[in-house]
Amino acid sequence: MPMILNDEQNMLRDSAKSFCEENAPIGQLRKLRDDDSADGFDRDTWSQMVELGWAGIPFPEEHGGLAFGYKGLGVVTEETGRTLAASPLFATVWLGGTIVNLGGSDAQKAALLPKIAAGELLLALALEESHRHNPYGVATSAEASGDGYTISGSKKFVLDGHVADKLIVAARTAGSTGDRDGISLFLVDAGADGVTVTRTKMVDSRNAANVELAGVAVTGDALIGELGKGADVLDPALDIARIGIAAEMLGSTQECFDRTVQYLKDREQFGVPIGSFQALKHRAANMFCEIELSKSCVLEALTALDEERDREEVAKLASLTKAKVGETFHTVSREGIQMHGGIGMTDEFDIGFFIKRAAVTEQTFGDVNYHRNRYGELEGY
Repeated sequence: MPMILNDEQNMLRDSAKSFCEENAPIGQLRKLRDDDSADGFDRDTWSQMVELGWAGIPFPEEHGGLAFGYKGLGVVTEETGRTLAASPLFATVWLGGTIVNLGGSDAQKAALLPKIAAGELLLALALEESHRHNPYGVATSAEASGDGYTISGSKKFVLDGHVADKLIVAARTAGSTGDRDGISLFLVDAGADGVTVTRTKMVDSRNAANVELAGVAVTGDALIGELGKGADVLDPALDIARIGIAAEMLGSTQECFDRTVQYLKDREQFGVPIGSFQALKHRAANMFCEIELSKSCVLEALTALDEERDREEVAKLASLTKAKVGETFHTVSREGIQMHGGIGMTDEFDIGFFIKRAAVTEQTFGDVNYHRNRYGELEGY
């Protein structure tokens, strides 16, 4: 498969760009923040996204999806990143839906995927238990009880946790905290007895929550994948999600850069545009080159997913892409503030939203240092 977009993917990208600019601009995120929206996203806008088919892009047609691949979902997500569009697309489709699609039983897929594609079900992954990404650092326990399990523990940074209808909870059924083996994945109703969800308001206005599970009872058919082998589902699903968040970050990075370049053209000092100053030209040129490299990383990673390349190659590309795009977004968002000068630090200009988003997405499912280290380990160092 060539590492380029075909005509249908380009049409989808153009359609997504137009939709986000008209229906989910940064102004919408600002309003959701200022109004202290209980959901953190606009449900009417999400319904329109669902009508466009976005929620079903990567899933099989027999389960209500479009089977259009992750490259298609990637170009859509990139455009949502440009406008910082608030929606359940990442938590429900890239993450929760992917886990069900990869590890769910036939019955689970038949029951859940059509609802996800139709926008009738929101999912959230309850994984993290500390302030740093540690996918195997699971201490939450799931003990056998009758024909089911009883889950107890605490989860942090659960994306879209406060609006999710169901949680996918990573719990330990064997082994010790830090072990890869012994982790199991369970579907838990967000409103079940013993589940307490507390929304956390992130600096970038992204939706997240802390979740407490106190003796939550689930039946045996709530298990996703094999008992104690949840990491076999979690690992590839997290890599797909990392590539997805990198696509979103790439869109945000490009928009931040475009806005900065436009400001360099518009802002005058000493009677000339400040973009004519050589030092600022050099910094802008450096950002441009880093963005082009980031584009190649994201496109190659999305292509690898659609070509169903071997697990190790996808893992390497996921870490390479998350690290590279994270580094680039970090640089471009900070340069954007610097080049806007003092006004860039005010809430009046939208440029500040990008540096806040960069701060959160850099940490989501592993920061630059985490993925550099992981890439080295995957390469045998």
